[in-house]
Amino acid sequence: MERRYEIAKMFTEQYRRLSPEATKALSLIMEPLKLAKGEVFIKEGDIAHHIHYVEKGMVRQFYFKNKRDLTEHISYEGNVVICLESYLRNEPTRLMAETLEPSIIWRISKENFYRLTEEMREVEYFYRKIFEYSLLVSQQKADDMRFETAHDRYRLLMERHPEIIKRAPLVHIASFLQMSPETLSRVRSGML
Repeated sequence: MERRYEIAKMFTEQYRRLSPEATKALSLIMEPLKLAKGEVFIKEGDIAHHIHYVEKGMVRQFYFKNKRDLTEHISYEGNVVICLESYLRNEPTRLMAETLEPSIIWRISKENFYRLTEEMREVEYFYRKIFEYSLLVSQQKADDMRFETAHDRYRLLMERHPEIIKRAPLVHIASFLQMSPETLSRVRSGML
């Protein structure tokens, strides 16, 4: 129980610190998943009924387009994994989520989170902060893809998320940055 509380505390501190009572209530609705490398835990066509918090490991969200595997997002320790549109609209997702390393992920069901937000105002505020942050991250990525060169996209990723550069396979980094592996290789060699 103490470990569960500590995980909930780490989760909340990224968005909004909660009281010990609210943190404990949140910890009671968190469910751990231990996943091996390469496990797909959200499949295309699933309806996203959970928010996932990464305690350990790395996860990528991806989709297929024109028979190509495209990486939408890469998360690691301290980050949330959610198929936002599916979660909010209660519709099947086109995104999938796969572990890039052995991972420990904590999931919270939408139903339990909603119930807790109705019981505790500070949890409601925390819940809202998760979505605000997710939307800002999505907008920042969209802006980077529209306005930045390949070289600058890679540099910004190194500055903002060095863990992705260190740990994710290059093919997924290239896809995440919307460039070919060959372009990524040229960008990387130009930065040495």
